[in-house]
Amino acid sequence: MEDQFNYFNYFTEIEEQYLRRRDGGLLLTTLDWALIETWKDAGIPLEAALRGIDAAFDRYAQRPSKTKKVNSLAYCSQEVLAAAEDMKEAAVGAAADQPAARKSTAGQGFEPDTIAAFLRRNADLLDAAKLPRATGISVHAVAAESAATLRKLAQETETAKPVSRLEDLERHLTVLEEKLFAALLAATPDEEIVTVRAQADHELAPYRRKMAAAQIDQLQKQYIHKRLLEKYALPRLSLFYL
Repeated sequence: MEDQFNYFNYFTEIEEQYLRRRDGGLLLTTLDWALIETWKDAGIPLEAALRGIDAAFDRYAQRPSKTKKVNSLAYCSQEVLAAAEDMKEAAVGAAADQPAARKSTAGQGFEPDTIAAFLRRNADLLDAAKLPRATGISVHAVAAESAATLRKLAQETETAKPVSRLEDLERHLTVLEEKLFAALLAATPDEEIVTVRAQADHELAPYRRKMAAAQIDQLQKQYIHKRLLEKYALPRLSLFYL
């Protein structure tokens, strides 16, 4: 996990690589961002994602007919997973050298003051958000509790220089975000969730044959997650969004 933190620009680099190979055009869709999220959660290295995007577009360039332009990052999914598997196999023989490299690079780009400011900014956004209300469910209470925890974590981060347990902090942030998402999901009317899920299914339709069922399920969840956070102007808490 710690070596993944070297990729603090994980999302930005993937976006830039995809748009560059696509020759510009539209920005990434909600589905695209959700897919990047599933790669991040699955531990796909940034290098594997970039290699996979290149491989997918290289294959596309060899097609005799190019009447349809690549319009989703999902087109690259199979190649990304293949690149990750290739890197995993190549790393087996070099496993003995990994601890020293990990120790020397872990935490780059994550200074205590920067992390603390990120946590406090997200706490302020949680406090200011206009959240849904539902009987028996208090999203406001979950958001307020999460904001208080973020401020506590910010203070602990500043007093524990240098930051040496990024993985533990990221786990804590993941738990907070999952609790917030669960509350949002419970407080949002079923009709809205069904509509968002239908949108996800529509965007996923051309790529279903290229993805495993587990990946599709995870992608649908991430899609709904992202749409709900966007709807209520809530921040992503993960350090990957720092």
